[in-house]
Amino acid sequence: MSGNKASSTADTVRAFAAPYAQKLGLSVWDVRYEKEGGDWFLRILIDKPGGITVDDCENMSRAINGPLDKLDPISGPYCLEVSSPGINRELSRDEHFKACAGMRAAARFIRPAADGSKLVTGTLLKYDSGTVTLKTGSGSEISFDKKDTAWIRLAEDDFFEETEV
Repeated sequence: MSGNKASSTADTVRAFAAPYAQKLGLSVWDVRYEKEGGDWFLRILIDKPGGITVDDCENMSRAINGPLDKLDPISGPYCLEVSSPGINRELSRDEHFKACAGMRAAARFIRPAADGSKLVTGTLLKYDSGTVTLKTGSGSEISFDKKDTAWIRLAEDDFFEETEV
């Protein structure tokens, strides 16, 4: 299945799942339809102020399971997972960057920067038309294109080292 088909499936499921999440006091952070090994996974990442509990995941899964089967957006077998996006959640959509402005983030570049580094961390200052601006620990600002990153995540714990680019 092509990336576009997987992306289209994820968008369809996102639109479908959003009202169910809202009724439960949740929001849909992201939906991913991904192949791992020989298996396909439909991952619905939910969120709410104060964080997600196992009960939230179970309630969302139960709420959408039957209706999702009726919608039948996926022709083959897949595993449904409902979970939290986690403390180091990936920022991929415009609304993610808006919601997380002012928070600590880390970006891993696809290719090393001029100084050879591939990771930068700092405070997310802004996101505009695909350009991300972080303020690093030294106080300097760095702007880069989102398309030049492998990922951008919140860096709410010490997993990511401070790296100056």
